[in-house]
Amino acid sequence: MTLPFERRRALGRAKASERIRAAVRHARVPLTLGASAFLLVLHVAPADAQTRSVVWASPTRADNSRFTVKVGASLTFTLAASTSSSAAITFVPVSGLPTGATVDTNRDTSESRAVFRWRPTEAGDYTLRFVATVGRDSALPRTYVVHVTPHISYPRSYRLTDDKVAHWAKVVQPTIARSEPRSTAGAVTTVGMLTSDDTQNLVLVLARVEVSPTTAWYRIRLAILPNNSTGWVPERALGGLVEVNTHLYVDRKTHRMTLERDGIVVFRAAVGVGKPYWPTPRGEFYIRDKLTRFDDPLYGPIAFGTSARSPILTDWPGGGFIGIHGTNQPELLPGNVSHGCIRMRNADILKLARLIKVGTPVTIR
Repeated sequence: MTLPFERRRALGRAKASERIRAAVRHARVPLTLGASAFLLVLHVAPADAQTRSVVWASPTRADNSRFTVKVGASLTFTLAASTSSSAAITFVPVSGLPTGATVDTNRDTSESRAVFRWRPTEAGDYTLRFVATVGRDSALPRTYVVHVTPHISYPRSYRLTDDKVAHWAKVVQPTIARSEPRSTAGAVTTVGMLTSDDTQNLVLVLARVEVSPTTAWYRIRLAILPNNSTGWVPERALGGLVEVNTHLYVDRKTHRMTLERDGIVVFRAAVGVGKPYWPTPRGEFYIRDKLTRFDDPLYGPIAFGTSARSPILTDWPGGGFIGIHGTNQPELLPGNVSHGCIRMRNADILKLARLIKVGTPVTIR
């Protein structure tokens, strides 16, 4: 006879329970031992956590320590390890050492030390990895990163102005321009904060010299006689550098003006220059200021003051500075018509004013 399904499942559970109780009665001791063995397996430590016969000791740096050193400077650190073994410890650089590095070991039966020495010759980042070993046993590896920076020697020089790019800066405190970039060098002139037109004085910066990590000097073009004079002023005397990419050229023979931007001609015009007995000076100069709203129509709508000075008319107001300005006599241009200033037609100087900025270098040939 076939029993209903629910009845058969209940009888199966009862028989299974009986078999378990019987097994417990007849095998209680083996079950207890098995449980203990199971607990023992759970508490076995991983291989890396087992007691090692070689361990790192002070003054060994921590794993993943970083060092920074300059090219040519010496880097030295000590590795130390101890052991419970009677054998000597060996320090092994994994993947070798960088060129020129050495590891000198002083072995002892209980503790050893090794000194790493290196004088790097190239900048970059280097990874060092060491292990301390005794026979087949070793301490966990120690990895170090060495950042080598370029060697910096002083003085360091930088050119800041050439035919395509120039830099200028405001004078933020009166200072003495000197013949060399040091405070004990001879004085060339005093550089003030205002021009003779009562505008903010600015200077064309030709070069920078860093004489130490904290001290720098700028070589500037000076608005003095003799023309083309330069001098050195301390960095603190000037404001931030401003870059310009324009350069103005004036040819006294052809009476032509040319403006270049990034070395490309963007403007040309006919001009008037000084008469032979009041010559426009030749040399390297720069635009010092921009002036407008003149009462005298002789100067046109706009004028630019330059660092050039007349070597003849030194008794003129302000010292005879050479300007670039308009005119109320355009029929005289081009030619040798002025006391040394550079004259332009009013329409031309208005166009020039839209293209040029203060600080622009000026070459008069």
